[in-house]
Amino acid sequence: MTNSFWDRVEINPQVMLGKPVIKGTRITVEIILKKLSQSISSDEILSDYPRLKREDIQAAIAYHL
Repeated sequence: MTNSFWDRVEINPQVMLGKPVIKGTRITVEIILKKLSQSISSDEILSDYPRLKREDIQAAIAYHL
């Protein structure tokens, strides 16, 4: 079975106004991508958001593509 970003990203109108978030969190794909665009490393993001996994960051990038 192939994993896709949908295994980690969800859109729910009752969570963060329907913005795409990492499942089980209120961390938006947008905030992850914004941090990456500001040259904040994945390791720093993972440190700032301990509930995230490296695969969540990869899913956010894949969702954006």
